[in-house]
Amino acid sequence: MLKLQTQLEGQLASYGIVSDCIRDLGYHMGGNWDYDHGCFDHILCQEGGETIYVRLPFVVMDGQLDHPFATIRFGTPYVIKHVVHLGLDHSGDALLDATGFSQFQKPVDKDGNIIDKNRWIHAGELAVADLLDCMHSQGLLKTS
Repeated sequence: MLKLQTQLEGQLASYGIVSDCIRDLGYHMGGNWDYDHGCFDHILCQEGGETIYVRLPFVVMDGQLDHPFATIRFGTPYVIKHVVHLGLDHSGDALLDATGFSQFQKPVDKDGNIIDKNRWIHAGELAVADLLDCMHSQGLLKTS
């Protein structure tokens, strides 16, 4: 995991309004969310079974995440690498995947080693800067 130095940390925004900007830039809601916290993920690179993401964690300050007017506060963004197994599944879980009972394969390594760290830190910071530009241009940030 590579922590990023950006202006996003500590920023407040309305979840429902900022989610439009998030979607337009290719982010999606990370899988480990709850009503009081979550994260937005954006794929920076995907090759074979390896995916490098920029992750934007947040906590809900007011309301609940399923409500569009919930106020969220962003935490420290970071870059993370997930590694999944490619090939045949001999454990029997393939039937679950094919039938839809197991929607996603769990990563073999949730925090894989990231090679060329400076490259991915720069890519992550650029992705966050694009989001901040979008949020500023739309007037989406709240004052804390």
